[in-house]
Amino acid sequence: MGKTQVKPGKGHIVVIDDDPYILLSIKMLLEAHVDSVTCLHSPDLLPETLAARQIDVLILDMNYSAGSNEGIEGLHWIKQLHHLDPSISIVALTAYGEIDLAVKAVRAGAIEFVSKPWQNDKLLTTVLAAWKLNYHRRKSDRWQATFARNADPDPIDQIIGSSAPMKEVFSMIRKVGPTDANVLILGENGTGKELVAQAIHGLSRRREEACVSVDLGALSAGLFESELFGHVKGAFTDAKADRMGKMEAANGGTLFLDEIGNLALAHQSKLLRALQERKISRVGSSRVIDLDLRLISATNASISSMVSGGQFREDLFYRINTIEIVIPPLRDRREDIGLLARHFLGRYARKYHRPELSLGDELIQRLMRYPWPGNVRELQHAMERAVIMATQDRLSPTDFFFLEQEVPDSPAGTLNLEELEAWAIRTALVKHGGNVSQAARELGITRGAMYRRMEKYGL
Repeated sequence: MGKTQVKPGKGHIVVIDDDPYILLSIKMLLEAHVDSVTCLHSPDLLPETLAARQIDVLILDMNYSAGSNEGIEGLHWIKQLHHLDPSISIVALTAYGEIDLAVKAVRAGAIEFVSKPWQNDKLLTTVLAAWKLNYHRRKSDRWQATFARNADPDPIDQIIGSSAPMKEVFSMIRKVGPTDANVLILGENGTGKELVAQAIHGLSRRREEACVSVDLGALSAGLFESELFGHVKGAFTDAKADRMGKMEAANGGTLFLDEIGNLALAHQSKLLRALQERKISRVGSSRVIDLDLRLISATNASISSMVSGGQFREDLFYRINTIEIVIPPLRDRREDIGLLARHFLGRYARKYHRPELSLGDELIQRLMRYPWPGNVRELQHAMERAVIMATQDRLSPTDFFFLEQEVPDSPAGTLNLEELEAWAIRTALVKHGGNVSQAARELGITRGAMYRRMEKYGL
């Protein structure tokens, strides 16, 4: 079976084939990697099986009549399943050389095909990718059902804020959400760019499909093509099995590229080509995959300055920002701080079983005066820490160590470089009211270096 290792817990798989040897072989291959495998000798048993339990992935042989290679029965059941349960991911089994039939199966609704005789790694990887797609579909369905149960099924309700700057953001989301326009979201670290992306997806015609996220800031240069485009087994040294890329996984839905400003110029050209041609190929494969996805990108960098400085391609910049949404930092929407603090208090009081905790008006006023250089993420972490460490029922400024002083005292008596650096970073941020650019300029470092240190020290 090769060296493919997969943790258990990958759904319920149904295999249909009239050859008992094939059923046994696939069952033995898959049962160590999935929750359960059900084998059927005829597709006529599908409705009964589907009524009894949820099917995540169906492996379907295309031919059942003796001497038939046209796949009429298989195509019929693929189409039927779109009416019975459209979220099921279907993998078609075809004999070697039946490429035309395989293509017909994919056009009818199968997500992939595997030729007999198959390679175990290829079949296993295909099934797990099919399960992943099914998982995203069902997750999206549950998300939609949750909103359907509410009086006001509005994805924007997931974003906390009532200030004038946030109302402008909400207005932009409502305008752009139902369209298919590419969106560029700008904002400092911790402002909630991914939440805005999810709200846009939730208002779009693609909301029933997956919204696939890629953190380009955490992606090494060597993994870019494999992560976005996928690869086939043997494409490079560590390619032990076929792998679906994030762009292929987002097909039909939305692709969210976070921290796109970190993308190297060489990779920018490859991304631009894929977006222009609406086609990709997995690394090591000549098979072309058509793309139908919506792109949402985000960055904390001044991307227009990067274009002017030759660090970001101008043609890619215009491709990704049909619409531009700027999320204000928390210091520019101080009236939302009380709402956010109470929201996070409720969340963590439930999580840590502290229902007696409350916030006083004096504490809210102190929180509103603090510049919050780490924005909403910093406030969230501060509230979680306060809930865990609180010794009284009513939270006070003493539960937030950074509120005890306007400018942090120098860590006297220490020569520890990390402590001195953390003090310098926090002091500069407080001095400049949370303005990262000004604080970085005073410290003599770049904005990117400043953000990395803020993340390091939890600011």
